[in-house]
Amino acid sequence: MSVSLALATAECLLLAVMAYDRVVAISNPLHYSMVMNGPVCLWLAVTLWGVSVVLSAMLVLSLRLRFCGANVINHFVCEILSLLKLACSDTSDNELMILITGIFTLLLPFGFVLLSYVRIVAAVLRIRSSQGKFKAFSTCGSHLTVVTIFYGTTISMYIKPQSKSSPDQDKFISVFYGALTPMLNPLIYSLRNKDVKGAMRKVMAKMA
Repeated sequence: MSVSLALATAECLLLAVMAYDRVVAISNPLHYSMVMNGPVCLWLAVTLWGVSVVLSAMLVLSLRLRFCGANVINHFVCEILSLLKLACSDTSDNELMILITGIFTLLLPFGFVLLSYVRIVAAVLRIRSSQGKFKAFSTCGSHLTVVTIFYGTTISMYIKPQSKSSPDQDKFISVFYGALTPMLNPLIYSLRNKDVKGAMRKVMAKMA
């Protein structure tokens, strides 16, 4: 559970960092190599993983649960929300902690991504050529697809009253952010590669 929480938190923060990377690439393309240099990227990576580990550790260490009866988690993995449903003690403090952590790991990064895309759209609209606009938007399409799937499902899972959630619905939603998004990442990002596009066209032509 600790590992999955840390990885999910890192994914949330990584998507926000990637949004910043695209803002710099589109708004200040001539200064991109100076702004996003090696030391800056290393600092962002170390900070991202450090914050993820700290927030996940705080959440796990705050759990003070007492179990009674069958301790079988009704989920595909050891999900923290499903674990709380097994507890026969009061979980209101834990749910509050999850909500607070979710604000820092979901809502704030998602808000940063939205503001980043506002800046990106404003920068793209200043581009005069339609080809330049299309190229700028195409660099953001893959990232925006992953952001929509990942943040949409995780926010609907964690930022809501737990009394309104159902185990079957939670398991269905977890498939999107836990399995579908990692599976789609290589495909979504590789579609920007011209060689991959060419290979796909050849395969589709042969099938037709």
